[in-house]
Amino acid sequence: MGKGIRARGRNAVTLGLERLLGEEFALLRGRRVGLVCHPASVDHEFQHAADLLLRRQECELAALFGPQHGARGDVQDNMVETPHAIDAASGLPVYSLYSETRQPTAEMLRGVDVLVFDMQDVGCRIYTFIYTLANCMRAAQAHGCRVVVCDRPNPINGVQVAGNVLQIGHESFVGQFPLPTRHGMTIGELALMFKHHFGINCDLEVVRMSNWSRALWHDETDVPWVMPSPNMPTLETATVFPGTVHLEGTRMSEGRGTTRPFELVGAPYIAAANYAERLNALKLPGVHFRACYFVPTFQKHANCVCGGVQLHVYDRQAFEPVTVGLAVVKVARDLYPDDFLWKEAPYEYEYERNPFDVIAGTTQLRESLERGDGSSVAQISDAWQAGLEDFRELRKEYLLYA
Repeated sequence: MGKGIRARGRNAVTLGLERLLGEEFALLRGRRVGLVCHPASVDHEFQHAADLLLRRQECELAALFGPQHGARGDVQDNMVETPHAIDAASGLPVYSLYSETRQPTAEMLRGVDVLVFDMQDVGCRIYTFIYTLANCMRAAQAHGCRVVVCDRPNPINGVQVAGNVLQIGHESFVGQFPLPTRHGMTIGELALMFKHHFGINCDLEVVRMSNWSRALWHDETDVPWVMPSPNMPTLETATVFPGTVHLEGTRMSEGRGTTRPFELVGAPYIAAANYAERLNALKLPGVHFRACYFVPTFQKHANCVCGGVQLHVYDRQAFEPVTVGLAVVKVARDLYPDDFLWKEAPYEYEYERNPFDVIAGTTQLRESLERGDGSSVAQISDAWQAGLEDFRELRKEYLLYA
């Protein structure tokens, strides 16, 4: 690594990537390597995994694979496919796994001995990178190569879980497995669960981090924050994302096209002060809803003034994002029943199903909101507690960190 950038503190984490290039390099020595990466695939010196591997003479970096938004993060909008390309920095082929295929093909893996997966996740079921991992594991199983997962922190900590568990029969590219909305696992731990519990029986090696513990939030470590996707600019975004991502299933703006995506929510028909007052009256812990107006520069309601709120999380330990996300939807629908609309299909390669249901991983949340039977957000969230308890028990077997 370079010198002078990393300031080691009491939570000086050694990333899986750094351990792979150090004491675990035998996993790559003499091998042809395919790298699944994105802009946040960096070490503590902000050196990208592709550049680090290219410098190593003891292995051959043969190809790059990019997820949604691309290996270099060059596609801003969501649900816009990324083309295959040649990497300008290295001259290597870049295969898009958000294109006509979401899984590496036999041709892409020709000559690849080891598929290294090094991507920063955000701790939410509704984020496609963990399914790119699952698809890579399936391809490796089919074509006889090894998968090496370089583990990284769960930025919103590895203790808290929240939200409903995806209902069997509602799988999609934003939910392949019955996980809760906020899963509280690292990407390496999920890889182990995908293999041993969900049956993707590939040749798998997880390179653990050193000195990461479950209770840590990203800003409590010395790991640099690099945007894992263009609309995930900050840790604050990741904190609210498991809740306000549900707005993607509505015609309300989730703040894309602003400098605060997923923290700003609203629509042109919303009177900001009234909306904020109704939300704050729910007394949801750890968050204040500040009335505001904003103008998205792209995506929904581009160049239109939207009334809404900004979510200010003042106690992130008490804050429960999924309940808050449902509250944001429910209050808007209750206040503006003639204006509120669900988003129309398609959504993330689902061409018939209601996009809100795809995100939620069930029809039950939308149906509860539509019934208007007086069910409170608390009553809706109470219904998923048993599933959360079952998941907490299931995940114990796959947790790598104290």
